[in-house]
Amino acid sequence: MNGILRFEGVSTRRNLLASSQVYMRTGMMLLRGLLVKPFVRESSGTLLVGRGARIMNAGYLSHRGRLVIEDFVELQSISHGGVNLGSDVSIGRGTLIRPSSYYGGEVGDGLWIGDRSSIGPSGFIGCSGRIVIGSDVMMGPGVRIFAENHLFDDTSQTIKSQGVSRNYVEIGDDCWIASGVTITAGVRIGSGAVIAAGSVVTNDIPSNAVVAGVPARVLRSRGTEPDGQE
Repeated sequence: MNGILRFEGVSTRRNLLASSQVYMRTGMMLLRGLLVKPFVRESSGTLLVGRGARIMNAGYLSHRGRLVIEDFVELQSISHGGVNLGSDVSIGRGTLIRPSSYYGGEVGDGLWIGDRSSIGPSGFIGCSGRIVIGSDVMMGPGVRIFAENHLFDDTSQTIKSQGVSRNYVEIGDDCWIASGVTITAGVRIGSGAVIAAGSVVTNDIPSNAVVAGVPARVLRSRGTEPDGQE
């Protein structure tokens, strides 16, 4: 019995009911994943796909190991490098991943994510420029990452007509990026960094730094108290 119960701290009866709902949901996600798998460029593990999820141009998507795509995710995979996901990656409900427009035009560079990393609900990954996210990275709800900027210096033209400049975003292993963080193009975030909720990251972040603010600034390093003492 204990092997099938998924929750702790509730009665066995309630645990059975809640656990059965987990298995039913997972079973439906597995069935959807089996329907998508034949169209994926490389799929070497379990693929779980939520209700209302849209995976476009799946021939540019690859994953090695288990991949969870939650309800109402929109994943537009067409790009020069594709969308490349490691093992045990999860993409939260309502997240949008867009290396390229849905309607044509120049395709983007793509996305690379390491093992055991997760994107929280309602995230936005604008990977028209190259975005690389390491392993064991946690992203909270509403995290937004942009690898391009609009050009706007020419006042004789509309901003929209001047196009964009593509860049990159690199995030090291073992980072915690809290809810509502925005990361702009041309930024490298070192391994082990912690970025506080609502921060806007416009410059490189050192490894193991704790940062916050708009724009984000380093408050301290992990393992060091705010007053600088160990």
